[in-house]
Amino acid sequence: MIDRLGPLAPGQLTAAQRAAAQAIIDGPRGAVYGPFVPLLRSPELMESAQRMGEYLRYRSAIGTRLSEIAILVTAREWDQQVEWAIHAPIAERSGIEPGIVRAIAERRKSPAMLVDEALVYDFCVELHRSKRVSDATYANALALFGEKGVVDLMGINGYYTFLAMVMNAAQTPAPASTAAPLPE
Repeated sequence: MIDRLGPLAPGQLTAAQRAAAQAIIDGPRGAVYGPFVPLLRSPELMESAQRMGEYLRYRSAIGTRLSEIAILVTAREWDQQVEWAIHAPIAERSGIEPGIVRAIAERRKSPAMLVDEALVYDFCVELHRSKRVSDATYANALALFGEKGVVDLMGINGYYTFLAMVMNAAQTPAPASTAAPLPE
């Protein structure tokens, strides 16, 4: 697999690309990596995406632990190795049991999930596979997370789907990771 939109040399960057890259470097990510490498070709899109992602990843209404489950489900549904390599270790550091991470990699729901984890899993799987969320799952999510939390959960799924599409089309290689790659 050839990286179609790999890293650009600093001398190749336009002023807009340099500014967009510097904004990411100066933020919580600290470097341009993963989806931001191909997105750098469109600095305005990259800046908009990174602002949305910064909110969804670091400050969503459902919190980091549950956001990481949504990210892992999205990575699994899109067979996205970069997202998986980055977020599987983060999920475990956020309190998600390794067995739960393995179950998501195997496209199955772990019986060890806490109630809120299982609800996020169900919501995300329904949204990805059915392109909808059942009334029962939606009502449960609304009761647990409120409207803002439900909207943020939808946003996490959409944002990481966008990144997965970019990286799958660009054939972005996965970084070294402590996480095993997603099985075929």
